[in-house]
Amino acid sequence: MARSPFTRREILKQTSMGFGALALSDLLLSDRHAMGERHQSSARDPHQPPKARSVIFLYMDGGISQVDSFDPKPHLKKQSGMKAPFKTDPTVFNNQGGLLPSPWTFQRYGESGIPFSSLFPHLGSCADDLCVIRSMTAFLPDHPNANYALHSGYAVRGRPSMGSWISYGLGSMNKNLPGYVVLHGGQVPPGGLTTFGNGFLPAKHQGSIFSHTPPAVRNLRRSEATAELQETKLRYLRQFDRQLLAETDGNSEIEAAIANYELAFRMQLAVPEAMDLSQETEETKRLYGIDSKFKPTSAYGTQCLLARRMVERGVRFIELTICKQDGVDRWDQHGNLRTGHPKNARAVDQPIAGLIKDLKRRGLLDSTLLVFTSEFGRTPFAQGKDGRDHNPQGFSMWMAGGGIRGGVAYGATDEWGYRAIENKVNVNDLHANILHLLGIDHKQLTYHYSSRDFRLTDVGGRIIPEILI
Repeated sequence: MARSPFTRREILKQTSMGFGALALSDLLLSDRHAMGERHQSSARDPHQPPKARSVIFLYMDGGISQVDSFDPKPHLKKQSGMKAPFKTDPTVFNNQGGLLPSPWTFQRYGESGIPFSSLFPHLGSCADDLCVIRSMTAFLPDHPNANYALHSGYAVRGRPSMGSWISYGLGSMNKNLPGYVVLHGGQVPPGGLTTFGNGFLPAKHQGSIFSHTPPAVRNLRRSEATAELQETKLRYLRQFDRQLLAETDGNSEIEAAIANYELAFRMQLAVPEAMDLSQETEETKRLYGIDSKFKPTSAYGTQCLLARRMVERGVRFIELTICKQDGVDRWDQHGNLRTGHPKNARAVDQPIAGLIKDLKRRGLLDSTLLVFTSEFGRTPFAQGKDGRDHNPQGFSMWMAGGGIRGGVAYGATDEWGYRAIENKVNVNDLHANILHLLGIDHKQLTYHYSSRDFRLTDVGGRIIPEILI
C-alpha cells in the first residue's frame, strides 16, 4: 500500500470531519499502525532485516569487578600486595592499596573454553551462547554520569534512554503494552528514575516501570464499580481531550499524554495477564531459581521469567534492575568485596542462565538480544583491605542471542586487568551494535530538537563484525 504524503497532523488540520470522526477509525487500524504514532523523522521500517526483535537489558548497577568475574588475571597473584607497576588514573577515593588478586577461582566452560569465575557457575554453563567483551570502557568514573552515558550515550542527564530510542524507532509490537518496560527490583539507580526517561522524545516512549511484586503498576485497576461505568466516563473525557488537542493545533506533548492514558486503559487487562506466573510450570520456575531459599535469587528469577513473558508479548525493550539486599550496596564494593560480590552473583547467576536456556528451548533466543553490563568496572588494586574502587578504563560485559556470535571473547585488558588495550569498546559502540541487530542504522535514527538532529550514538559508534553472526 502506498504511503500517504500527508502526516496525521496535517490531515487533522485540513479535514472537515474533525478529530472525533477520525478517532474511531484510528482504533480500527491494523496492528502495524497500532504499534504507536512516531515522529516523522523515524516513521519507517528497519533499515535492514533485523536479527533481533526484542532486547533484554540486564543492568548490573554499581560496577562488577572484571578480574573477579569474566577476565582472569593470574599475573595479579604474582604481584599480590605490590604497588601498581603501571600508570593509574585518579579514582573516586584515591585510596590505592596493593594489587589484589581475585579471591575466586576461574574455570573454562563449554566447547569455547571461555573462563568464568566461580561466582558464576550457572552462566558458565551457557558459555557457548555468550560473547564476552573484555575491553569495555566508560566515559566517566562516577555512578550518575557513567549511568547516564550507559543508558543514553551521553554523560549528562536529560537525553533519551536507549529503550526510548528503540521504542521511538520501531514502536511496540503489542498495542496493549508499552514498547519499553523496566522491571524494577527496588534499587533506584544513581541519577534517579530519569535514567529510564524519554528526554526530548515524545512522552509515550519513556520507560514504564513495573514492579516484580503485585501490584505491577500502581493505580492500574479501575476504581469504578463496573467496566461499563468506566467506559462512559472515558468517552466523556475523550471529548475534552479532542477539544484540547484541536485548540492547541495538535500539540505533540498533549497528543503523547492522550496516547499514554489510552495505553493505560488497554493495559488494565494486558498487564495482569502478562504478570501472571501461575500459568508457568513448576519446572520452569525452578529453572529460574524462583523456588530458591535465597530471596534475592527468587526475586531476580521472577524478573527474568517476566522478561521472557514480555518478549513473548512483543515488548521491544525490557530492562531489569537488581534487587535490594540487606547489607549489600549493589555491585559497588569499596569494602566487603568477599561478602558483597558473592551475594550479588548468587542473586543473578541462576536466573539469568535460566532465562537463556528457556529462551533457547522456546526458539526465542535467536530473536532476543541479551545485554549484561555495569556502568564501569573496578580496580585490580585494593581500596582498603577488602574493596575495589571504580575503574572506567577497562571492564567486562557480555551479550547473547539476537545475532550475536556465541562462544567468543572479544578484546583484552592489560596483564593486570586495569586498562583496555585491544579492541576498545565504548557505550556509543555498544548502542550502535544493539541498534544494528534490531535492523536500525544508528546514524539514521535521529530526532530534530533544539535546532539540530540528535541520535543515540551522538557523534560516535562503530559496528563490530567480529561479534556478529
